[in-house]
Amino acid sequence: MAIITFEHVGKRYGGRYEALADLNFTIDAGEMVFLTGHSGAGKSSVLKLLTCLERPSRGRIIVGGRDLASMRAARIPFYRRQIGVVFQDHQLLFDRNVFDNVAMPLMIQGMHPRDAARRVRAALDKVGLLHRERALPIELSGGEQQRVGIARAVVNKPALLLADEPTGNLDPQLSADIMRLFEDFNRIGTTVLLASHDLALIARLRHRIMKLRDGRLISDREAS
Repeated sequence: MAIITFEHVGKRYGGRYEALADLNFTIDAGEMVFLTGHSGAGKSSVLKLLTCLERPSRGRIIVGGRDLASMRAARIPFYRRQIGVVFQDHQLLFDRNVFDNVAMPLMIQGMHPRDAARRVRAALDKVGLLHRERALPIELSGGEQQRVGIARAVVNKPALLLADEPTGNLDPQLSADIMRLFEDFNRIGTTVLLASHDLALIARLRHRIMKLRDGRLISDREAS
């Protein structure tokens, strides 16, 4: 069953620059998919549309049965709580410790602190950072900061996890470790869509690869 469907999706900025053109694809629940292409190919635009940071200029985007193009603005915060997002630059709050950073989505939705604490510690345990819950982000390595970002993204137990160049600032070994974490979450049923330009790394992982060029889908290769 499809969890993401793009139907003839286009995105223009400023009425002139066409970031995406007639994009059509589906991603089934439980898949792990890499979205690749050159800088400016449209990878980030796809993720912005999926998180409702942008609206399509034309076409339809269906996520979990919801038509994002027609979603009312008041419903967007609720929708975003159903997905997890991992950023290249972590976007951690450096005046809060690891525990509080991961707990932030749960606090925003009003979860009881006791229940939130269980969720946070379970998420930190999955990424191997339970022992650093009281550390400040500045005390962590780049790889550890990215793990905190992943824990925050999955603390809500989302059905869909999106990642935008999550290994872009990491060395090859750390990149491989982070990718294994995404595979771990995928194995327990989370759908993962990951934008990356690291072709050598993703080729080794044997998952579906969709390639963009100038806003168009030029290849869609199933896992080997």
